[in-house]
Amino acid sequence: MNRCLRAAAALVLVLLFATAAAAAEPIAGQARVIDGDTIVVAEVRVRIFGIDAPESRQSCTAGDGHDYFCGRVAASALAEKIAGRPVTCRPRTTDRYGRTVAVCFDAGDEDLGAWMVRAGVAIAYRKYSTVYVDDEDTARRARRGLWAGEFVEPSKWRAAH
Repeated sequence: MNRCLRAAAALVLVLLFATAAAAAEPIAGQARVIDGDTIVVAEVRVRIFGIDAPESRQSCTAGDGHDYFCGRVAASALAEKIAGRPVTCRPRTTDRYGRTVAVCFDAGDEDLGAWMVRAGVAIAYRKYSTVYVDDEDTARRARRGLWAGEFVEPSKWRAAH
């Protein structure tokens, strides 16, 4: 019986490692933008790792005092950056909504998360990573995008709405 338990445990471990290896395979293809931090690549819904972009219905205040839908601006910026070209995403994990969380790169091999944060249309999502904090500091100092005016952090906005 002990031998059977060890064999079963070994089989479970092999299956777990095989599943993890398969999950780590890059996802590549043309991307469709859902919002500023979520895309669909090869029919896989992907949450871009380490960033948080404003929600589609979220409004922010520009430097000149007018309100605008900053979530729509973020989605448009990402769509323009990708512009129908292939994207490659390297999975890291799965979130509570079943999305693959991945670091994604455009056709020029530029990290899309870093680009979004440097452009000021997303923030570093410190709850999950500090990888893009320097990019955020750069955007803040240059008063790019969100940093030119006033905004509520996307996670706080979601909690309130």
